[in-house]
Amino acid sequence: MTGERRKRHSGVPTIADVARLAGVSPMTVSRVINSESNVRAETRDAVNAAIRQLDYSPNPAARRLAGAAQIRMGLLFSNPSEAYLSAFLLGSLDQAGRADIQLIVQKCDLGDHEREVAERLIRGGIDGVILPPPLCDSPIVLEVLLAAGIPTVVVATTDPSPQAGAVAIDDRAAAREMTAHLLALGHERVGFITGNANIHASGERLAGYREALSAAGMPHDDALVVRGLYSYRSGLEAAEELLDLSEPPTAIFASNDDMAAATVAVAHRRGLDVPGDLTVCGFDDSAVATTIWPELTTIRQPIADMSRAAVQLLATMLFDRREAGSAGERGEPKHVTLDYTLVRRRSDAAPRRRPSVRGR
Repeated sequence: MTGERRKRHSGVPTIADVARLAGVSPMTVSRVINSESNVRAETRDAVNAAIRQLDYSPNPAARRLAGAAQIRMGLLFSNPSEAYLSAFLLGSLDQAGRADIQLIVQKCDLGDHEREVAERLIRGGIDGVILPPPLCDSPIVLEVLLAAGIPTVVVATTDPSPQAGAVAIDDRAAAREMTAHLLALGHERVGFITGNANIHASGERLAGYREALSAAGMPHDDALVVRGLYSYRSGLEAAEELLDLSEPPTAIFASNDDMAAATVAVAHRRGLDVPGDLTVCGFDDSAVATTIWPELTTIRQPIADMSRAAVQLLATMLFDRREAGSAGERGEPKHVTLDYTLVRRRSDAAPRRRPSVRGR
């Protein structure tokens, strides 16, 4: 079997694949990649469209021959959920590796050092930056990056800057669907643990919860909404507060899986059966959702796919910027919405109609 055939079977697109799709010769594709001027505009557009459709990236040797530097993307992270962060990093590293992109991963805690970390990244010669939550909603980091003209993609925010690319799901619709599911099971008192108030998606999930209650003609009880911070510890405290109510909820919907797992732990400590005495649901479908018992009913947010899409979107933005040139007109950054899924497992059930035994 020849090397060319092996490449085709690997699933990695080649320059010949781009040429075939665009209806031009491989030499013409090479000229477009190398930004040579002796290519007609309509031919250049056809080649660029084929490159995007195939998600083609020149191999490292071709990049060196063309004199083009390897793309250097920064990924800043600060997330209390290790499971979410792990899935995000795996997806982004996978996509960066397939596209021959150097990914610079750096921690950036919310607080006094956000500006310093962002500025240091810029000084290091970064081409673009990806911001997963909660940094996707950091006004300081975004101000520094956008003021410096650094192409930026934010992930999982519901209120992206018009200057940034964005990848997200419909958080409000997802939370509305999960709440409606719990109401359809027969739960009349559904507790809700919010996420960090500084993250726009937290407000959207709370809005979805309330919309589902209104649609079902159910009253809004403020006592059933308790603040969380997306961390396991905050979930413990929130669950204790909800279950200490004189009329506790029969179901608790937490804004992420870490807080839902903490809720299950509190229920077990109190001698409550999940889901017999208490239904518990989460959000994200991170690894923790299937490592506890019972496994969590949750909203599957495609975290790894979102990170892959962010790398691909940022690469496209950088490609478009290079094609436009410093004096050219740049298009508006794209906003990509991916699908979510409600995944039922063992942690939800209809409310029990008989009294339960509560431990102390």
